[in-house]
Amino acid sequence: MAALKNRYEFVYLFDVTNGNPNGDPDAGNLPRLDPETNQGLVTDVCLKRKVRNFVQIEKAGQPGFEIYMAERAILNNQHKRAYEACKISYEKKEDYKKLPKDEAKARELTDWMCANFYDVRTFGAVMSTGYNAGQVRGPVQLAFARSIEPIVPLEISITRMAATTEEDAASKGDIRTMGRKHVVPYGLYRAHGFVSASLAERTGFSEADLDLFWYALQNMLDHDRSAARGEMAARRLIVFRHEKPLGNAPAHKLFDLVKVGRKDAGDPAPARRYDDYDVTVGTPPAGVEILELIQ
Repeated sequence: MAALKNRYEFVYLFDVTNGNPNGDPDAGNLPRLDPETNQGLVTDVCLKRKVRNFVQIEKAGQPGFEIYMAERAILNNQHKRAYEACKISYEKKEDYKKLPKDEAKARELTDWMCANFYDVRTFGAVMSTGYNAGQVRGPVQLAFARSIEPIVPLEISITRMAATTEEDAASKGDIRTMGRKHVVPYGLYRAHGFVSASLAERTGFSEADLDLFWYALQNMLDHDRSAARGEMAARRLIVFRHEKPLGNAPAHKLFDLVKVGRKDAGDPAPARRYDDYDVTVGTPPAGVEILELIQ
């Protein structure tokens, strides 16, 4: 597969309506937010999870597209597979905690993990537990997504009209169970991402892998439906492609070219749909091309 020859940065806009895009387990699963600004947050880990889940669906069973950080995966078993495939063994089990002293064999283990697991060669991984398969810094990185405006999470009471056990049904006159649901009425979120050509060369991340990543960002929210997340949609994917592998302009200056604001800046009513916003993209510097993958 063709090696990656260009550096990329991208701006990813997505929104949520009456849902919880990323619950905080330390706060009773409330939508994550910045306490100083009340802007909503979605972690990079959450976004990567959605990419992984989509790739599992899209490339199910195809060699080279397994997911290392799959749901309910036993990671040490994945490392063990690399040792078996590379025919590397030790007499003592504790010796597997260290990489082989032979650098070629150590590299073979890590290369096997990159070749077989899409998320390892994309996002990287620390694979040093149990059977030590090394560490990989991935070429694709994502920052936290942040809502354009402050959000006001709503806590809604819900009821379940069923008992858990027969004993519960017999002991209670009313079998309804009360619960809580946290939602954001509406929020438009912005995430920044980075793709390094030099790191891609080390992991074997190819042009085809990058195309799959773009495809995942465009479609993953349509395959991530749940009662908790409400309606989520990918709205814009603005990609900056550099001519040079090391880049032609600083990433922060390219991100500054993308402006997101309310169409009616004086409207006191909260935004409740994507059409309430304007998104404009400035002219990039020489050596940088803009690709609009979602418009």
